[in-house]
This record gives sequence, C-alpha cells and structure tokens, in this order.
Amino acid sequence: MTIRRIAKVFKSRPTIEGAGVHLKRAFGYSQVPQFDPFLMLDDFHTSNPEEYLAGFPWHPHRGIETITYVLEGLVEHGDSMGNAGVISAGDVQWMTAGSGIIHQEMPKESPTGIMWGFQFWANLPASQKMTWSNKSRRFIKPLFSKASVSQNPWGSYTPEKNDGACCCKTSQCNRRYSAGQQIG
Repeated sequence: MTIRRIAKVFKSRPTIEGAGVHLKRAFGYSQVPQFDPFLMLDDFHTSNPEEYLAGFPWHPHRGIETITYVLEGLVEHGDSMGNAGVISAGDVQWMTAGSGIIHQEMPKESPTGIMWGFQFWANLPASQKMTWSNKSRRFIKPLFSKASVSQNPWGSYTPEKNDGACCCKTSQCNRRYSAGQQIG
C-alpha cells in the first residue's frame, strides 16, 4: 500500500446559507477546481435553534447530487416530485438533481437541542446533467433516496464525548477521528 502525504489543509469558514442557517464550509468557493467533481462540503453543528430553524426554504438544484448526513437532530425534506420525509440522526439522504428539482430542507427543533450533520455536493458528469431519454422522449427525472440508520451502508458517526471527535462505527471500522486525524 502506498501512503500518500497530505498536500494541503483547508480551514473551514463560517457562513450563513438558506434563510439564516449558520454553518461551516469546509470547501467550496475557489477550491472547487482542486476537488472536482466535488463542489462543496458544509458542516452544520450548533445547539442554538436560532442558528438552524430558519432552514433552507424552496430552492432549485440542477446537474448535481446532494448527500446529506444527519448526525444529530431532525430535518424535514420535501421536493417538487412529491417526495417528503424526515432525515434523523444516523440517516443519509441522496438526491440526484439531474435535469432539475426544487426542494426544501427544514430543520426541526432537535430533541437534544443539537443540530449536527453535513452536506456534500457532487457535480454530475456533463453527459448526465441534462440526460435525454430517446425511449421516453423526455429528460430523465431527478432521483431521490434515503437510508435510515439501520440501512446506512456506512455505519454511524456519532459523538462519544464533547471533544469535537466523531466515532466511525461500521463492521470494518471502529475508530475515532478529530479534525480528520485518527485518535483512537
């Protein structure tokens, strides 16, 4: 196995998105060319409901996939295709925007008072952004899927202590990480 060195470390930047959600952007902005096809990684982690309850009201996406993983808290999702549901602790939602979708993500007050998770955006290949189906003579619809904690193929990532570390618990992994470094 070849061990690769870390080429560069980026510090996340606080930002406000949607209708006033406070989050930290791990990468995006000018770093996109370095991570292509990955466009953005946002971390949302707060115990102040005023920093997340305004949520992300109806907005469009096209040509990307969004992957949302909730570590703690509740997020209601709805979209223009009629999909709706709640993403809760340990759940992951994967949305392929394809030729276009309008959706909303609205955090709800967490039973623990903490909202914590991350969202990752991936750029679709040009050939899949506006895919036309000759068979059906239309653009291919966006796709939506959700895996609950019991179905999640990646296992669970949950805080063990109030030390900023996450714990990876899958059948292949039982390690603790802090700031991207394994600590246990």
